[in-house]
Amino acid sequence: MTRRSRTAALLTAAATLAVGALTVVINQSPAAAHGAAMTPGSRTYLCWRDGLSPTGEIKPNNPACSSAVATSGTNSLYNWFSVLRSDAGGRTVGFIPDGKLCSGGNTGFAGYDAARTDWPLTHLTAGARMEFKYSNWAHHPGTFYFYVTKDSWSPNRPLAWSDLEEQPFLQVTNPPQRGAVGTNDGHYYFSGNLPSGKSGRHIIYSRWVRSDSQENFFGCSDVTFDGGNGEVTGIGSGG
Repeated sequence: MTRRSRTAALLTAAATLAVGALTVVINQSPAAAHGAAMTPGSRTYLCWRDGLSPTGEIKPNNPACSSAVATSGTNSLYNWFSVLRSDAGGRTVGFIPDGKLCSGGNTGFAGYDAARTDWPLTHLTAGARMEFKYSNWAHHPGTFYFYVTKDSWSPNRPLAWSDLEEQPFLQVTNPPQRGAVGTNDGHYYFSGNLPSGKSGRHIIYSRWVRSDSQENFFGCSDVTFDGGNGEVTGIGSGG
């Protein structure tokens, strides 16, 4: 092979490799969205907070959180923002089974479906206006829906779709965000009125429906309407 032929062959090979590398980059899947309610805090988020330690190890103190970790493993707290179904596409009733709403039917978070009265609790005032926060661990466009349980709901049974009020009390699309994406503190934020006429223990159920994929997020936030202003009890060694 002449020097000119060898040079042409090398150039052709280099061009082929460059095109191949570009194809790989183009065909890579986009980063998955991740997020969960921070105010009022979802079960996974507050259990993560409950278990934080100076060493970085997550060891929950709250008995409900400890039981959930015993069922689902510590990965459920290291990835507290990942209660998702990649194939949900906005589906609810008939897709996520009754009794599996808090995990979104994701087996990796099954421990958070447990019907218990000792989950970390956020204290709220019915009808009050408050700022909601939702983790933006990965940023994507979409709509957030927040529901509250009916007065007939009982914390002693796993949450079913029929336990929720039919219409969300709050719905918001593409809200602003603050803080760095991909951090524990970064979040979307938006104001809304809490449901009126509620008292005592309830669950606020959240859904984040992405508009750019079929991926949806789910979460249960345990609350009590007792005149509170967002205080959280049941986390940390102090209970």
